[in-house]
Amino acid sequence: MKPVLKVVIAEPSLIIRKGLLTVLKKLSTLNIEAAEVADMQQLPALLSWRRPDILIIDPGLAGISSIIQFKKSLEGLSLKCIALQHSLADASVLKMYDGVISVYDSAEQIKETFESMVQTSSEKEERQEPLTEREKEIIIGVVKGMTNKQIAEKLCLSAHTVITHRRNIAGKLQIHSPAGLTIYAIVNKFVDINDIKDSIYSREE
Repeated sequence: MKPVLKVVIAEPSLIIRKGLLTVLKKLSTLNIEAAEVADMQQLPALLSWRRPDILIIDPGLAGISSIIQFKKSLEGLSLKCIALQHSLADASVLKMYDGVISVYDSAEQIKETFESMVQTSSEKEERQEPLTEREKEIIIGVVKGMTNKQIAEKLCLSAHTVITHRRNIAGKLQIHSPAGLTIYAIVNKFVDINDIKDSIYSREE
């Protein structure tokens, strides 16, 4: 029997929400158990109760800090977030998400996106080379809003070395934006969200 894939759809539009639910029910290769929510204020409670594997949400409805909180709230569970794209969105914002679905996607395209999400965390961890302590220090500097020069001065490195470390970090994690690194750092307890609120809000503006 196929394992159950728990999905939550956070979308205020009834038509879009029901349409996506209908498509998901027809994905015969996956055993999807879907729940829906229209009111964003109810979403945190639903996530805590349902503890889903995947959250589908319009990136325009969730700022950087909200996505971080959603992922952090489900400790012990690897929540994957899929952006439900209604219109053109900033590429740097979409990189925060594990996948992207457009309202114009075909059923086959949506199926491919979901199948790519099914890979287990253990499989990813086996492929992923662990971060060094120096790389963790550099990630902390990045999420605190420090420049390469500032990180280099703090860690007594050259700016070129910091850039090289950042390139290696991106290769290991497949995360290419400060926003994505921020989510990763908080979920993995490198930093506390309360210590970096100012830098998060400055990115959202």
